[in-house]
Amino acid sequence: MRDEQDTRYLEAADAYGPALQRLARATEANAERRRDLLQDMHVALWRSLASFDGRCSMRTWVYRVAHNVAATHVDRERRGNRSQVTLEDIAELPDTASLTAAHEASDAIEKLNSLIRQLKAPDRQLLTLYLEDLDAASIAEIIGLTPGAVATRISRLKAQLAKSFHETAHV
Repeated sequence: MRDEQDTRYLEAADAYGPALQRLARATEANAERRRDLLQDMHVALWRSLASFDGRCSMRTWVYRVAHNVAATHVDRERRGNRSQVTLEDIAELPDTASLTAAHEASDAIEKLNSLIRQLKAPDRQLLTLYLEDLDAASIAEIIGLTPGAVATRISRLKAQLAKSFHETAHV
């Protein structure tokens, strides 16, 4: 049984490892805590595969486990660090005077990730699944909404993020 669990984990980690990294990046800004979050996702995934029964796709299972770990992480961080800003956080702020086109693109991605991290957990989860190119039906299966509700919320979130993104660009 454990060999089967290990095999499933290796296959899932190979197929969905980059998506787990993107989810961790969208959830946690601090690099060290992001590595811990990613490790927690992998441990939870491995443990969960002992009870995987195939009633849903492996992709759905992996995303559900990872998003649950991410939601728990966010709740734990909010309780523990209500308003702390570390020197590392300040040091990581970009120097806008010396940004090149490549840095500007990277800055835009980080700004988007920052805006996504500010969303409430259910909206953040929905949007990160959308950004992983999952369709509304797959997202609905993972988070427990109807496909129509998912599509509506995605549309609203995209409009909200676009507005916030442009507002921060003009400040």
